[in-house]
Amino acid sequence: MLSYWLFIYVLAAVFLVLASGNAALRRNPRTIKAIICPSIFVNPSGKGNFTTIQAAINSVPSYNKRWICIRIKSGVYREQITIPFDKPFIYLKGEGKRKTSVAWDAHDSIATSATFTSQADNIMAKSLTFVNSYNYPLNGSGKPMRPAVAAVIEGDKSAFFRCRFIGLQDTLWDASGRHYFKLCTIQGAVDFIFGSGQSLYERCSISVVAGALNGVAGYITAQGRSEANETNGFVFKECNIFGNGKTFLGRPWRDNARVLFYNSSMSDIVVPQGWDPWFSTAHL
Repeated sequence: MLSYWLFIYVLAAVFLVLASGNAALRRNPRTIKAIICPSIFVNPSGKGNFTTIQAAINSVPSYNKRWICIRIKSGVYREQITIPFDKPFIYLKGEGKRKTSVAWDAHDSIATSATFTSQADNIMAKSLTFVNSYNYPLNGSGKPMRPAVAAVIEGDKSAFFRCRFIGLQDTLWDASGRHYFKLCTIQGAVDFIFGSGQSLYERCSISVVAGALNGVAGYITAQGRSEANETNGFVFKECNIFGNGKTFLGRPWRDNARVLFYNSSMSDIVVPQGWDPWFSTAHL
């Protein structure tokens, strides 16, 4: 599945180069990088094209048909950002997942609380952290736990490399579409990877902070496949589960939830029974 997606991305890039830039390539082969991914620079100091990520996204033409790279300078960007459905082929690139982060503290509604919302198809992000700071950092502030989404991914063919998703409840809403996460960190305590995406998580770090639940076990996944003939599900390949407190691997958000952990490392924070049925009609 991954090889197929990468093939499509490479093929699309080559097609765009040949279609729009072959004359320039003949003049100067070094222009290939610029032709494949022209860049927009975000720098809060004012030394880039824009000072906010959302302003850079807004500048991308609707129904864009070629990859555009938004290069984001290190720092904490306190904004709620959305890539709308009509702005595909955007590549967000930070300077390191511990250097470039986006933070917001909305909560209660999963529909409106996300720090980062990606609705478009063909979206990539690398070396970024998305934080819902409502319950983070876990400093004993006494805030009641509420749904507080760090990112919601709704578009098809989206990929994330070396990104972090930080929250407590409902951190990553892997809502719909085909998605690939590699070398990412996802942190939370309750249902913190949830939704109806058809997604592969490869060599990701699953950081459980169920110790914040005061003795109650947490839940890593809440997958939402409703019907047996639906193709969505979560696959965790060569991932590492660690943290504090106790946790279930997941509970079914819908009756035909499908989650597979393959060749992954699990510390003793995972309870022996593995899964929780949530509702008596669920299929485990």
